[in-house]
Amino acid sequence: MLNKMLNESLLNLDTETAFSVLARAGELEKAGFSIVNLGIGQPDFSTPAHIVEAGIKALEDGAHGYTPSMGLVSLREAVWQDLTERYGYCPPISQIQITPGGKPVIFMAAMIYGGREKEIILPDPSFPIYTSSVAYSGATPVTYGLNEETGFAFNADEILSKITSRTSMIMINSPHNPTGGITPASEISKLVDGLLSYPDITLFSDEIYDRLVFETPPHSLLSYPEIRDRLIVLNGWSKTYAMTGWRIGFGIWPEQSVEFADKIGVNYHSCVNAATQYAALAATAGDQSCVENMRVVFKRRATLITEKLNNITGISCQLPGGAFYAFPNITGLGLTSEDIQTILLEDYGVAGLAGTAFGHNGEGYLRLSSANSDELILKACTMIEQLANSHA
Repeated sequence: MLNKMLNESLLNLDTETAFSVLARAGELEKAGFSIVNLGIGQPDFSTPAHIVEAGIKALEDGAHGYTPSMGLVSLREAVWQDLTERYGYCPPISQIQITPGGKPVIFMAAMIYGGREKEIILPDPSFPIYTSSVAYSGATPVTYGLNEETGFAFNADEILSKITSRTSMIMINSPHNPTGGITPASEISKLVDGLLSYPDITLFSDEIYDRLVFETPPHSLLSYPEIRDRLIVLNGWSKTYAMTGWRIGFGIWPEQSVEFADKIGVNYHSCVNAATQYAALAATAGDQSCVENMRVVFKRRATLITEKLNNITGISCQLPGGAFYAFPNITGLGLTSEDIQTILLEDYGVAGLAGTAFGHNGEGYLRLSSANSDELILKACTMIEQLANSHA
């Protein structure tokens, strides 16, 4: 029961199962068990040396104080240059906000466009912080399905059919977490065209995995002039440059809401760690071969884990188009996703996440991170096969 003096909105906050599973895996390791962790979504590479060196140099040079609340001008200029070169357009740097990771952009968007009597449309399955932030804001999460039959791409007609007079924002994510699915540009264009009939609805595009695509060319909503005045783009450095622990990302805001994003940021975190911003500047403006090297490895691992999973009785898995996740269908095992998650960790020493950690449509699936060595991926697949054989 919540103390009556506390904010009742706290009841709407949820968490990330990934961190709960990570904690349990740590407990088992301390108890002497060997654990293969395919549960956490972070690259297994070290942050490239030139980025680390830039962070160290910033500290040695005295970058110990506050920065502008929206982020270093030099970093925002580098982001502008990068996106303009890759996608042909980026709003002015006054609309680019540097944040401590990508999550604050999700939370701030929910605070700005949420509230009671509002509805925000989002995918199921999806990154759980979408639903948690929207619900905390007081808005009602309205979901659209992402299905295996369409490669976990969204259906524009379905999204548009969910719109009501209360809809304030629509959230999309491609490449997608947890499935690795990529929505074709044709379907994105269809959604943008449909939204022309709804000029008051904001579109939120989570593009944190935009550099980690395997076959399809990278695609951004920034490429659509007709939606730019009500577009929020989330991106950052965590996945692309193996910087998850540095906690730095960015949001691109519509002109109408950037003032409020800045105010929330000032109230929430003042500014992002100065040395981390200089490291991100080195990442953005420096040698990009590290990004391509990681992308190639993740592509190969995606093929490896998919092939191994498809050889296990009771399991099938689509080849992901991007990110670093496999999302196998485990319905043939006759167990719930949560049961598989628990048994796999406790009895076989493999950490994975139940598909239901990402929404109701995740039932019957398991998310496995391929951000791990070939050796550990193969070991995990052997353990999964043993589990499958015991329930055949």
